[in-house]
Amino acid sequence: MKIRLLVATLSLAPLCAISLHAGTPAQEKAFVDKYKTAFEAGDKATLESFLYTKGANPMALEFYKMMQAEGAGGKITKIELVDLTPEDVKKASEVQTGPDGKKAQLPLKPTKKLKITVETKDANGSSSSSTENFVAETDGKYVIPVPAEVK
Repeated sequence: MKIRLLVATLSLAPLCAISLHAGTPAQEKAFVDKYKTAFEAGDKATLESFLYTKGANPMALEFYKMMQAEGAGGKITKIELVDLTPEDVKKASEVQTGPDGKKAQLPLKPTKKLKITVETKDANGSSSSSTENFVAETDGKYVIPVPAEVK
């Protein structure tokens, strides 16, 4: 009897661990809605609040802030939080060389990817641009991790 209970516990433990760390559909929707609202309002402070900056490489942090602000105030035509592909997982775990020549890596393991398409219209016509950011979970919320120096 004890062996069966142990086997059942061991086989269910990984599933419980996954569900404890996986965001709920409601959390995902709240994150996407808040991001979209901040972006379309041009609210740079709220956009920067999505960045996970603990240990961030200073140059990478400035780049991420610039990218967050670029296009802010524009109309998002499509925004979605999608699962990572195997290629995304590989890319997110790689150590890269930062703009200052130092080695950097994402400090949190991404669980999703935020894909945004923005349409811009002016007197010269219209255009659209797309961006993608890895998204991780920490302290019960979604964040966009900024690469940190590898020690």
